[in-house]
Amino acid sequence: MATMHYLLFGILSVVILLLGSFGNCLVAWDVEENQFGCSTCGTTSLEFRLENPVQQAIQVQSVDLRQRIVDIAVQEIGVQEATGHNDGPRVEEYLVYTGLGKGHAWCAAFVSWCYSQAGLTAPRNAWSPALFPMVRRYKKEQVEQDAVREADLFAIYNPRLGRINHVGIARKRGGNWLLTVEGNVNNRVLSKRRHLATIHAFSNWLD
Repeated sequence: MATMHYLLFGILSVVILLLGSFGNCLVAWDVEENQFGCSTCGTTSLEFRLENPVQQAIQVQSVDLRQRIVDIAVQEIGVQEATGHNDGPRVEEYLVYTGLGKGHAWCAAFVSWCYSQAGLTAPRNAWSPALFPMVRRYKKEQVEQDAVREADLFAIYNPRLGRINHVGIARKRGGNWLLTVEGNVNNRVLSKRRHLATIHAFSNWLD
């Protein structure tokens, strides 16, 4: 009798676990398919993954954070310099965040400021090459496999200077094109559509 009780308890535990994985679905046993299924949405137990809830929360938080960074950057579109010399109230606010004053190039300062407004402390640097350390860069294979996501950073390389000299935020990728938000282009913050062939590198500061 004791063995039967343990068996029933084990079956009941499995049922409760499956119910939890289906959320608010009405769960029933599908005799023909020999598995639990949701009678309201048609989903079967085989289509659910029982993941670590902490990991799920981290993944959701990451997606929300990326969207928040992009939203912050988009809201800055239209900000422009006062006299065309890396100045103006908002531009200087970006620069001050990285320890500089007016008159300095501010594309990296803009990116750093956007991240700070989302509650992040890094990156925080007005030197665009510093935003692409090798440990943060995507490999070529990752870029080809569409690993780049919104809020990642992209770099433009200047052959004359022999280094990266511009950085911006990835807003959305479509095929071989990237929609961006970037500062210090035509003396303002704007959104551009850049071909991937023109981009030197991508970096990820969020994962």
